[in-house]
Amino acid sequence: MSLTAIIGGSGFDTFEELSVTDAIFQDTPYGSHSGPILQGHISNNPCLFLPRHGVGHRYPPHIVNYRANIWMLKQLGASQIISFNVVGGIGRTMSPDTIVIPEQIIDYTANREHTFFDGDQDKLLEQGLPPVEHIDFTHPYSPELRKKLIRFFYEQGIDFVGHGVYGCTQGPRLESAAEVERLKRDGCDMVGMTGMPEAALAKELGLDYVSVAIVVNWAAGVSDESLSMIDIMNTVKKNMKSIKSQLPDLLKFL
Repeated sequence: MSLTAIIGGSGFDTFEELSVTDAIFQDTPYGSHSGPILQGHISNNPCLFLPRHGVGHRYPPHIVNYRANIWMLKQLGASQIISFNVVGGIGRTMSPDTIVIPEQIIDYTANREHTFFDGDQDKLLEQGLPPVEHIDFTHPYSPELRKKLIRFFYEQGIDFVGHGVYGCTQGPRLESAAEVERLKRDGCDMVGMTGMPEAALAKELGLDYVSVAIVVNWAAGVSDESLSMIDIMNTVKKNMKSIKSQLPDLLKFL
């Protein structure tokens, strides 16, 4: 049986639906992961849960130790990861409250530790990794895992968009209207701050990885409405509550 790890994003730093058997927090060769990794079951299905930003949203997107997070999930036996990401909508089908399963990503981040292949050969060999590997990133998200999620949402009658390009920016500030216009010209349908280097790191360790993106607002300049953090967080809470209620059935399906 595949062991699924769930990475919770903004508004998803607790997981009451998980029957916890252990809470793991330990150093990795890449430092400390964001917070305790909860090990347990959802409706008898084994699961790992990691709050990306730590308990209480301690770490902003550019500070998250993505390498430690992904490394520890791999060490605990995860074979596939479902990552939840909060995004702003750019494309016309990406209105607030939309659930999206993106198929591509463009990385606009800077100065993040974005690979395990950092030239420290001794450390890499100790961890069973080659000195360097140029991974194929043609498909940043697992095609097979994406198909399963799309089928699940379809059969459950859940409204969603099964495609899209995720533009990942540095943060923690939101983007300017001109930056969003550039993202749109580049082909991005949504914008967030946590999609990279997470997806690439999972690929480097051979983990099946997929994103479930929750659109919580129109990106800057797309709508005449002003951006309200209160409205954004209310939308986050509403959508995360709905998503978490589907996870027991989703894990059975996977």
